[in-house]
Amino acid sequence: MKRNNIIKSILLTSTLVLGVSCTNLDEQVLDGVVISNTGGGTVNTASLLTSAYEGLRGFETQGQMFALDEMSSDALVGPTRGGDWDDNATWRQIHVHTWAPDHNEVRNAWNSLLTQVYNCNLVIENGSGSEVTQARFLRAFYYYNVIDLFGQVPYREAGSKLTEDPKVWSRAEATEFVISELEAIVSSLPARTVDDASTANADAAHFLLAKLYLNKGVFTAADAAGPYTFDPADMTKVVSHVDAISSSLSEDYWDNFKPANNTSPEILFSAKNVQGGAGGGIQYHWRMGMHYNQTPDGWNGFAIVSEYYNKFNPNDRRIKNADSDIITNFGNPVGMQIGQMYKPGGLVALKDRNGNPLVYTPAVTLITSGATLETAGIRMEKYIPDAANLGTPNNDFVFMRYSDALLMKAEAILRGGSGSIGTIMTDIAARSGQAASPATLDGVYLERGKELWLEGWRRNDMVRFGTFLAARELKPYVSDNKYVLFPIPADALFNANLTQNPGY
Repeated sequence: MKRNNIIKSILLTSTLVLGVSCTNLDEQVLDGVVISNTGGGTVNTASLLTSAYEGLRGFETQGQMFALDEMSSDALVGPTRGGDWDDNATWRQIHVHTWAPDHNEVRNAWNSLLTQVYNCNLVIENGSGSEVTQARFLRAFYYYNVIDLFGQVPYREAGSKLTEDPKVWSRAEATEFVISELEAIVSSLPARTVDDASTANADAAHFLLAKLYLNKGVFTAADAAGPYTFDPADMTKVVSHVDAISSSLSEDYWDNFKPANNTSPEILFSAKNVQGGAGGGIQYHWRMGMHYNQTPDGWNGFAIVSEYYNKFNPNDRRIKNADSDIITNFGNPVGMQIGQMYKPGGLVALKDRNGNPLVYTPAVTLITSGATLETAGIRMEKYIPDAANLGTPNNDFVFMRYSDALLMKAEAILRGGSGSIGTIMTDIAARSGQAASPATLDGVYLERGKELWLEGWRRNDMVRFGTFLAARELKPYVSDNKYVLFPIPADALFNANLTQNPGY
């Protein structure tokens, strides 16, 4: 009975989230689910907009979009540790590119993104003023992620019946729609609020437009696996949108990830978390890899692939923040952790649950056992834990940063766009205590990997640079071209207008 209820729930969710819409480009009528189709009554657009914002917290967990974006790349691995972390091979399948249309995190990501598109559509249909503008921005952001991960994008035309299957945009069509939406609203969005980037704003829209134009050659390619052609005109658009952003780099890299990171001038868009109150899953970003005996205590799961760690100088501040208050509170540097771990204060060595020294080693296998069960793999903390509340911390979750925008500008210029790279590479490297990467495409790719580790962009970067399918540590083979996109979840194919992505 429980299984039947679960299946019914999945089918209902799939029907709901596929009831998404597009906006008529002449702006006369906003389509979607109209009140007459819902049986009349008042639609609480303020509540729905709040739900659409809260949906952003789906990106904070260890699964869904985060897992698809990072664990599918060369950066992160989720090894099975004895009887822990197997989850029917969920994490291993993502890392080694053997997922299928019934993969639970693929389905969860699809449903999560399109559920929020549905909420945005209800606001757009029934709201007014800034509520509608904000909802259009959020819908564009959610659609961007569907385009990037899945290619096809379902939508519903104005006045269509909910009993009819939604229509489906191709990847190129959806890209053009989202670009047109953002360009239509960017001038109506407010300036970013000082000390709070959690509301839709003009800087965030310019950032997302830059991201779309940078990836347009990928999203409109005849074959999702390439080759890709980057139009110089699109690359110049990237430059112009980055130049339109009013921001600056924070003095310290970790200003972007500390508990009071809302004060960083560099954060362009975030999900707001309140210490001891409303919040998402930021704690995942220090618990998913750390050992049970550490502070904060963790779940001894995910690890950084050593091949990725080796791209860094071990003293790069971006992966080794040993400030005195961090050592006092937690015992170990924040960033990527390797070697002997310590109790708070940094003087007393920690042991694992068998009484052996807790020493993290670079070597990790997809299935670990024996003496290395609790120590294999480099661990990671992207956010500085909030010592005042480790469970519901004050750190806002970061979606868009100005350093990313600057690196997009440098890449776009190197791909034929007009403009000058100037001191972008040296400015970004300076606060890490490292020499700048060269102002070449290879240099930009290297610097993006260092600057933006575990921020949800690695898969996207690897696809654009043509490295995503290549053999690498723990995946010693070239992946089939089909894996450049995730499959349409099996449940979603009840919509007859959707077709499975090639190869699945």
